[in-house]
Parts: sequence; structure tokens; C-alpha cells
Amino acid sequence: MATSLFVSDTRGTTHRAMAEMNITPLVDVMLVLLIIFMVAAPMVTRSIDLGLPQVPTELVSAKPPHASLTVQADGSVALDGVVLGEPALAAALQELARRAPNTVLDVRVNADADYQAFTTAVAAARHSGLGNIALQQK
Repeated sequence: MATSLFVSDTRGTTHRAMAEMNITPLVDVMLVLLIIFMVAAPMVTRSIDLGLPQVPTELVSAKPPHASLTVQADGSVALDGVVLGEPALAAALQELARRAPNTVLDVRVNADADYQAFTTAVAAARHSGLGNIALQQK
């Protein structure tokens, strides 16, 4: 982009300063950029068809069943209000897990309950196959 600052007349003797800028290279660059944007614009605005998997609405709105396991102050354990011994509790929880494996088991413990009764009840729940065990504060 070399330009001459001085212009001579036809005789070649008079030199005066040139007051205009040569805009030809500027126009060339602008036309090249215009062509690049005209080619690239359709590629940017193109949409992609995506086939996303759809979840059935009955699966989304269905809430899992809940069961309540309560450890009493005297160490007894009740499943949904029915007091059970340790072997009967393990069998009832296994049956519950077999019937509805997504059941949420809410474990509530009395503040005066024996810690061993609590751990026995939670261990029976874990070994039964239930994966959703929620400890509730009573």
C-alpha cells in the first residue's frame, strides 16, 4: 500500500503534496470480506435435526411408593405400624423390595431408642435390596 505523497505535473518540474488517500486497497479488502460473510452466513444459520428420546409422561409423574420403618424407645421396630421382630422384619423388607424395588423407606428413630436396634433395622433394610432409604428426624 505504497503511495506517493507528491504528484508531479506533466512537465515533471512542479511537486505538490497529494491530499487524497488511495482507497482502492480498502475497497478490495471490503469486497473480499463481503464475499466471505456471504458464503459463511448460510452455514451459521443452518439448523440440525435432532431426535431426542422422549420419556413417557406416566413414568415422570409416577411417585415411588413409601414405607415407614419406626424404631421405638423400647427397641421394638414397626414397619408401617406393624411391630415386627428381627427375622420377621428382614422377611417383610425383602418381600417389599421384591414387590416394589423403587420403594422409599422412611426410617424414623425415637430419641430414646437403643442404637443397636437402629443399626439392626437399617442393616436389615440395606440387605433387603431397597436402595432408597431416607432417615427422618422424629
